[in-house]
Amino acid sequence: MRLTRLILSDFRSYQSLTWHPLARISVLVGPNGSGKTNLLEAVSLLSPGRGLRNARLGEFDRRADADATAEWAIAATVESLRGEVRIGTGRDPAGSERRVVKIDGENARGQAVLGEVIGLTWLTPQMDRLFIEGPSARRRLLDRLVLGLDPAHAARVAAYEHAMRERSRLLRDGPADPVWLDALDETMAAQGVAIAAARRDAVERLDRACAEAEGSFPRARLALAGTVEAWLNELPALAAEERFKAALKQARTADALSGGASVGPHRSDLAVSYAETGIPAESLSTGEQKALLISIVLAHARLQRETRGEPPLLLLDEVAAHLDAARREALFDELLSLECQVWLTGTDAALFAPLKPAARFLAVSGGALSETTP
Repeated sequence: MRLTRLILSDFRSYQSLTWHPLARISVLVGPNGSGKTNLLEAVSLLSPGRGLRNARLGEFDRRADADATAEWAIAATVESLRGEVRIGTGRDPAGSERRVVKIDGENARGQAVLGEVIGLTWLTPQMDRLFIEGPSARRRLLDRLVLGLDPAHAARVAAYEHAMRERSRLLRDGPADPVWLDALDETMAAQGVAIAAARRDAVERLDRACAEAEGSFPRARLALAGTVEAWLNELPALAAEERFKAALKQARTADALSGGASVGPHRSDLAVSYAETGIPAESLSTGEQKALLISIVLAHARLQRETRGEPPLLLLDEVAAHLDAARREALFDELLSLECQVWLTGTDAALFAPLKPAARFLAVSGGALSETTP
């Protein structure tokens, strides 16, 4: 899988940019605020979701001046086992928080189709606190990992979240039509159990892949923690759906007051520990947490290559900054062996010097890219 062309229009700090990535590994170098992460974020929006910063669509608009913004758009050409595919995406011209997606010039019904076209995995500095903050970021990572192995996962998550929002609105506004509530509960139960099952399968496979990993990075153990997942451990899927529906119906009064749903995969969590010691990730040092997260992403890339027949595109933002020389070298060796297309960013090009024979080094400044050397 290769991204061969990327065009940005009014995206964050980029007024206009056309880039043809020539090398399999691109190292983007520049000071903080130069636009390195913005470029990775644009690539991340070629997959379903809100990108590597989990931002709202309006935040991508370039601010032309203090009082005006310009609406963003991204176009890309991807070569994969499917052949050449042209992707276009941008904010709905009507100004809503809705993303428009086009595949080969034709409007797509939603973002979920992007998961079938391209596999993407990323690491950002914001993820360094993944193991010590709340579970929402871990769920986002988990669903990103599942999506790389099961492209249909995005559609299930979207359907579940839509039904949950509608249910919350009906309960809040009340009195709600019980027939309509039953239908929404049924949708949430069916999609929620499918989400939990897909997560469970992906975590089991990824846990095995991590256990088989070799090299300098610590091996991770992964497990799911959640009510629906626990039901699936003891019940067939249809029985778990019935229990889920019953739980939702019983909780309607409480959910009307709280403004959500008290049970469901939207409350599940990903538990990670250090395989060699059993120590939970949240109890490790910051450096070990970073190394553990890198090991998970690398294992996932190998697993995705095995599952989809080609590795994902990897976006690694400031990944080398807090690694010692030995682990940086180990990371670079892994990236070369994976044979995937990789974008790395950093403020110090010298940290990436071992990649020089295989990588293209680009300086990022003023919304433009130029050749540079480490």
